[in-house]
Amino acid sequence: MAVLFFFAVALLTVARPSAAFDMGQSTRCVTIPNRMKVCKDVGYSEMRLPNFLGHSNLEVEVVPRSEDWRPLLQTGCHPQAQTFLCSLIAPVCLDTFIRPCRSLCVAVRNSCAPVLACQGHPWPAALDCDRFPAEEDMCLSPHAKMNYFTKGVPKASCQNCPSVEEAPAVKTVLDSFCQHDFAVTAKLHRRRNPAGEPEYEIDGRVEFIRQGPLLPYDTQHLLQQWLLINLGCANGLVRPGRSQLCVLTGSVRHDGTLALARVFPWNKKDASIAVATRKWKHHRC
Repeated sequence: MAVLFFFAVALLTVARPSAAFDMGQSTRCVTIPNRMKVCKDVGYSEMRLPNFLGHSNLEVEVVPRSEDWRPLLQTGCHPQAQTFLCSLIAPVCLDTFIRPCRSLCVAVRNSCAPVLACQGHPWPAALDCDRFPAEEDMCLSPHAKMNYFTKGVPKASCQNCPSVEEAPAVKTVLDSFCQHDFAVTAKLHRRRNPAGEPEYEIDGRVEFIRQGPLLPYDTQHLLQQWLLINLGCANGLVRPGRSQLCVLTGSVRHDGTLALARVFPWNKKDASIAVATRKWKHHRC
């Protein structure tokens, strides 16, 4: 819940001062500090203050508020989300102001606003895309789409929470394997104090029971993204500071998004899950 609280603070903070940014005001250039991890590897080393969100104090405003955006960036909601946010939080120090283009804002908003909505937050009014320039000659524009890199790769998205079933019967587990596209075992880990790291991660390898449309090289990352997007669901699966081995079943929708359907926590006493996974090799649906 701490992540959601700080996220809400960040959105409320960003909503107030940025609309009043004066393009004619005096600014200064400062080095992006190492502790400002969100924008440290953005591709340049100096930023302008005040920034486009109206923050002028590096220690009190800029660095703490930049960290509040880390949970959104960790979801991977858009490949240029960091570029967009850092162009506002830590604008590059050049002879002229370089803002994000409206088209970049729209691209990031269309991908990331659903993630914010999933966690109970609206897209900030201060990031209204109509505020950014439509011309793309003096602003940051989106990269050309490279669909051939991601075509056919399932994506994590917001969804209703899957059912969680403790100590299921063997038939219940086998039926779930039959009814859905995939079934995997994964150990879900939740950090007690994330301290800048993702709150949730997949600990160790993901083992396939039924692979379906999932890709071996991407599934661990895909499931971690699902946990970080669907925080409300994830909070009910594992307690802070703990790990939980689970069998996860679900499908990939027609639009390529992952939909988890049923979660079976696998504890040492749950012999039925072990029996079901052994029987599956010779089971006929």
